Amino acid sequence: MLNTVLVIEDRCGIELFRFLQQCPGLFLVGLADLSGDSTWLGAEEQKRYFITSDLARITALPGLQVVVNAAADPRVSESLKLNLKKEVELVDLQASRFLSAVLRARDQLTATRLLKGELWAILHSVQDAVEVVDAAGVIKYVNPAFTRVTGIPESKRVNRNIFEVSPHGALAQSLIRQKPVTGFRTIVGGSEAEVISNASPIIVDGEITGAVVVFQPVGDILKLMDQLKHSKTIIENLYAQIDRIAGSRWNLEDLTGQSKVFKAAVEAARRAARSDGPVLISGESGTGKSVFAQAIHHGSARKERLLITFDCSAIPDSIQELELFGCEKGALPGVWRTRLGKIELAHKGTLLVKEIGSLSPFLQRKLLQCMQDKQFYRIGAETPVSNDARVIISANENFNPEGGKGPIMAELYRYPGLIEINLPPLRKRPEDIPPLLAEMMERLNRKLGKQVREVSPRAIQDMLEYRWPGNIDELNSVLERAVTATDGPVIEYRHLAPYIEKDGEKNRLNLDDVLPLDKMEQIMLKLALARYGETLEGKKKAAQALNISLATLYNKLKKYNGL
Repeated sequence: MLNTVLVIEDRCGIELFRFLQQCPGLFLVGLADLSGDSTWLGAEEQKRYFITSDLARITALPGLQVVVNAAADPRVSESLKLNLKKEVELVDLQASRFLSAVLRARDQLTATRLLKGELWAILHSVQDAVEVVDAAGVIKYVNPAFTRVTGIPESKRVNRNIFEVSPHGALAQSLIRQKPVTGFRTIVGGSEAEVISNASPIIVDGEITGAVVVFQPVGDILKLMDQLKHSKTIIENLYAQIDRIAGSRWNLEDLTGQSKVFKAAVEAARRAARSDGPVLISGESGTGKSVFAQAIHHGSARKERLLITFDCSAIPDSIQELELFGCEKGALPGVWRTRLGKIELAHKGTLLVKEIGSLSPFLQRKLLQCMQDKQFYRIGAETPVSNDARVIISANENFNPEGGKGPIMAELYRYPGLIEINLPPLRKRPEDIPPLLAEMMERLNRKLGKQVREVSPRAIQDMLEYRWPGNIDELNSVLERAVTATDGPVIEYRHLAPYIEKDGEKNRLNLDDVLPLDKMEQIMLKLALARYGETLEGKKKAAQALNISLATLYNKLKKYNGL
């Protein structure tokens, strides 16, 4: 039994103290707690051991044979080296990590007991294969995982020389090079096991006393790498989608318009947000179908999850299934890792399928099946993937559920609980143009660094008469060009003329689009108030511009409920 004391400086040494208490071959006689706080010791322990915070007192203990230093401060180690007697061995755990102490123990019987004690119990329990040699290369220990990986029993490995049984392995190379060898791929000598090894020499007081190697089968490493790649795939796809949607988060309150047809569409969107069923949004190009889809998603119970967009018209038919439903690793040429589809990324969130008419009947049927069964198959998969994505579908105004690309369109149209929202074209709601202009100008001023305050009456009249085949998207594009072109605070007719005229003639409203006089009167009242303001002075100027008296202006405002 070796009379031993332990030197610690913080609470990190408590576990080591508990370990040494039960370690065979050592007799713990004292503790130097440099923190000065030994209250963590029990009453019996304080009576049993010599406790101090003074290094000089601990080094003067009679019969002392070993001092185990667990203090990180290098000055402690230096002080111990100067003050310890020559016959007392210093075990510096900052350098040897205790395994060195085992191999350096002067009494071979004590070392053997230590190897069979608590430390080796830990090594026996780990799943990685471990092999330990002394300085001459004689194998002193292999753990059960070594036998499991290589098929070589302990009795045929221990006491043999590593330079004979595996001269080209990481353990032998570490001893030869006298430095760590990491990520070493080799076949274990005496077996057919291909492994990835990490080996390192064991150094005590500047001398190599042995080496240790830890390794795993290549198959386990490759499996782990595949799992990590799969996780990385999920993260990369999620970040890509987050980046795609981060620039725009429309809410129901952001939908601008006062016309009856538009208010009806907004009310339908509110009902859709309160439900969890599928939604069909139809309308001409540029009417704001994607904006409505975002508003429905952000007003729903799924708003904390992702809104994933799948644009059928922008993806070639040949890869639509891959993009929508994903693919198993190796199922298609060039797919070297499992690829997640848009519908899987939308799990617990919302999937927006844009321009459903551009999706093949086969994929429409597969999408419908997923909506019904709440599961789908990736390309090449044998087992289904559970999925809970709310589906919003958008279609152009020529959407024909009975005569589209296939009969499946009618099945989608008749899906139970489907909420249909039809967005009116801009030419059907000209009274919404002034508030849309105000909202767009505020955003464009920030974007372009401008200070445009209004649109001239002539320019607004031209905008009211134009048919806007591109709807709101075209309005926004034209206004942005006009804001860019103007240097003053007002957009004039000349700024708009190049963009809303064709062959020198305006695309004016057809006879069918002629507005009732009261509607036009409301529009002009709004324009006048928007230009001059709603103060008393502003209303006077508005009445003057409209060529009516101030009293008539008030009567008309009362007639239209203040507009």
